Amino acid sequence: MALGPRLDLRQTQSLVMTPQLQQAIRLLALSNLEIEGFIAQEIEKNPLLEAGADPADPTAPEAPETDSGDAPDIEDSFSAGGDGALDIDRDNENLHQDSAADAMQGSGPGMDGGLGLGGSEGGGSGEGMDFDAIAGADLSLHEHLMAQAGTAFDAADLVVAQQIIELIDEAGYFTASLLDIAQRLGIALVEVERVLGVIQTFDPSGIGARSLAECLAIQAREIDRYDPAMARLIDNLDYLAKGNLAALKRICEVDDEDMRDMIRELRAYDPKPGCRFDGGGGGDPVVPDVFVGRRTSGWAIELNSATLPRLLVNRTYYTELAQGAQDKQSKAWLGECLASANWLMKALDQRARTIVKVATEIVKQQDGFFRHGVSALKPLTLRTVAEAIGMHESTISRVTSNKYLACDRGLFELKYFFTSGIQSADGGDAVSAEAVKSQIKALIGAEDAKAILSDDQLVDLLRAKGFDIARRTVAKYREALGIGSSVQRRRQKAIGSAAA
Repeated sequence: MALGPRLDLRQTQSLVMTPQLQQAIRLLALSNLEIEGFIAQEIEKNPLLEAGADPADPTAPEAPETDSGDAPDIEDSFSAGGDGALDIDRDNENLHQDSAADAMQGSGPGMDGGLGLGGSEGGGSGEGMDFDAIAGADLSLHEHLMAQAGTAFDAADLVVAQQIIELIDEAGYFTASLLDIAQRLGIALVEVERVLGVIQTFDPSGIGARSLAECLAIQAREIDRYDPAMARLIDNLDYLAKGNLAALKRICEVDDEDMRDMIRELRAYDPKPGCRFDGGGGGDPVVPDVFVGRRTSGWAIELNSATLPRLLVNRTYYTELAQGAQDKQSKAWLGECLASANWLMKALDQRARTIVKVATEIVKQQDGFFRHGVSALKPLTLRTVAEAIGMHESTISRVTSNKYLACDRGLFELKYFFTSGIQSADGGDAVSAEAVKSQIKALIGAEDAKAILSDDQLVDLLRAKGFDIARRTVAKYREALGIGSSVQRRRQKAIGSAAA
């Protein structure tokens, strides 16, 4: 075979994703709040884009001639007997008037190290901290402590205090080494310990402790309740965690009534005093992207337009620029700006329609959940929804990422509705894993303190309800719910009955 140069003509097919298409795909995975930030960046880059005024604002100036690109007013609904679109009278059946963020409240359960400790009031005293004042000032824990240190120490001690405060974690505990601080600052260890002792008197009570026992002891001392019996109880928290009340009564030398009072008081202390302070560092509140409302004929699905900024293309400004004297490069740039603005309008419109389309299919598939609760949740996969609406699974995955749905039953991530299935014991339709978890939680919540249910007993009860599930699966679901074993629950209920 001779070697030499030659020309060949070949015809091939390949998939090329333009930058615009790549960006449109990325838009699907963004939440409404993330879209707001993205649009703000585009407005800064493109002079033809501008944020439109709220039409409900009477003081808003009259907008120039523009093409509106705000979130399309899309509402899909379906009845129980079909999936056809229904007309909705917005005046009579408005899904939402204001932003859902107005009604959202965030709260985080405190961790108690397995002792069942609460954090209702600092130091167990009758006067809790002014949380409204803390939120209003928006102070972090370190800022709050440094403000107190500025009035409690002189210049030399303030340097030591700053080193200690910087090493206090978000829960309010000092977990570093005092010896390291002493060596780094070149001072005696006793001086660092003295400064830490003063910091431990700061607000909130229990701050700067090096262990849970020390944190509780500080709060007990503040209200003058750190007597020998309470000291022994705090020194033996492991017995309390195990529910060994007999040993505790023997160690503390108290009777049943005194032990109940001590446990009740201990539960009033805050095991993590630093968690009261957020300082703007906590997670943002979750705002729904989609609303689902009940209608007489079925369900109505609507995008949360309160989190979607109104976007406009100012064609008047484009005309003025286009009529001016410009070189070819300026005209090309202006044309690119107009094309980019028009593409963004179409991309946002398509994103909104895709989200509503996917959410509508999810609501249709999980109609039982919206009517009867988690017990009626059905197994659902991305493929099922993708095949039903004629889209790819990857598109469904992007649409359901970081998106939340608000309905009468609460706020749920869209991915919550995609759950694995468990075969029914009677050979019927499979049931959702979330429905099984709900049943386990309900059974354990209703159990008698004198008759704690074992995992084997839970298996029998679930099979009686039609759930064919193995013991190891029950244990896995129970642990996923944060519920302890039968032995742990028996000890916890013993502690609860003793404190009652």
